[in-house]
Amino acid sequence: MLSSILLAAGFSTRMGQPKALLDWGGEPLICYQVHQLREAGCDEVIVVLGHRGDEIQRAMRGLDCRVMLNSRYQMGRASSLRLGAKAVSRDADAIVIASIDQPRPADFLRNLSAAFQTGRAGVRPIFDGHHGHPIVLAGTLREELMTAAEESDGLLAIVRAHARELDELATPDDLLALDINTPDDYQAALRRFGLAT
Repeated sequence: MLSSILLAAGFSTRMGQPKALLDWGGEPLICYQVHQLREAGCDEVIVVLGHRGDEIQRAMRGLDCRVMLNSRYQMGRASSLRLGAKAVSRDADAIVIASIDQPRPADFLRNLSAAFQTGRAGVRPIFDGHHGHPIVLAGTLREELMTAAEESDGLLAIVRAHARELDELATPDDLLALDINTPDDYQAALRRFGLAT
């Protein structure tokens, strides 16, 4: 079973508006992300919301996903990761961990999840010597994800602890560099996906 956690609880301070609600080809970015995860073969999609969560959830009506509202989102990303991990099925063989500000198309996600090998800690994409997101972790790491702590670097600490057991998937382009934090980043991402008007 392939599970996924989509983290979308942050303040979006530099963007000035919730990243989850940015227009992405005629639909909110969060809807695009859920659709891509489903299309890539994820059996469940757990979406963690926080800042303006009720507003974002209204825009998600009809989506095939499970929404978790993180009342402690101000405590940092690790709190959302913990909440998402608790919601993941105990039967999950692998867990895709994605972020709202790093959109990836279904074929990218499908290739990444297909590269996961049972018995390994997970797989992460790499381009030009740099690792990126999302990352696929073994379902056996669910309990570690449930105890991720902001003060110990959260997900990064888990990745570091299992670095020797993580495989890499080389990606053929610079998609890994796409990260939406500011309005300029957003415009660049739209151009990258051919969505700019």
